[in-house]
Amino acid sequence: MMNTLRFHVLGDSLAAGVGCTRADQTLGHRLSDTLRRAGHQVDLSLHAVSGARSTDLAPQVRSATAAGVDLALVVIGANDLISFTPPQAGARLLGEAVRGLTGTGAAVVVATTPDLSIVTAVPEPFRDVVRQVSAAYAQAQADAVDRAGGSVAAVGAELFDSFRANPALFSGDRFHPSPAGYALIADALAPHLLTAATRHAA
Repeated sequence: MMNTLRFHVLGDSLAAGVGCTRADQTLGHRLSDTLRRAGHQVDLSLHAVSGARSTDLAPQVRSATAAGVDLALVVIGANDLISFTPPQAGARLLGEAVRGLTGTGAAVVVATTPDLSIVTAVPEPFRDVVRQVSAAYAQAQADAVDRAGGSVAAVGAELFDSFRANPALFSGDRFHPSPAGYALIADALAPHLLTAATRHAA
C-alpha cells in the first residue's frame, strides 16, 4: 500500500491563499490535487501566515516537523523585500528553515521572491529597479536553498509577464493573485513538486 505523503505548505500570504474565495483555490489544495492525480495519497497541512517574512519561518518549521513532513513547499520573500530586509539576512534565515526541514528527511521546494515590478502600485519609472532588486533577492535565496539541500522552483519570466499583461490575474487589492492567478502559479510550481515527491518516494 502506498504511504501517505505528508505535504506541508509554509510561508506568507501567497502560501496562505490571500485573494482566494475558497480553500480549494489555494496553492496547497491545487498542488495536493496535482499530486493525487499523479498517484500520491496526500495529507495537506498549512502553516503559512499572511504577512510572514523569513524571520517568521522558524515556528512554522517547528510546527511542520513536529507533525512529520515528507514534502514541503515554502513560499517566501515578498514581505522581506517590502520591509527592506537585507538579502543576506533573509537568505540565511530561509536556508536555516530549509535545513530544518531537510534534516528530518523531507523534500523541500521553495518559491522565491516574485518579481514585484508587476504590481500596478509600483510607478513605471521604478519598475526596472524593482525588477532588478527582486531578481537579486531571489538569487540570494536560491543560493541558500541549494546549500541547504532544497530545490528552487524557478518559474521563469513568462509567469510574471502573464500577470503584467492580464489584470484579471490579480485580486481586488491589486497585489495578491486572484483564483485565476493562483491557478497559473500552481501550474508553474507543479512540475517541481511532482519531481520532489517522486524523489522522496524512491
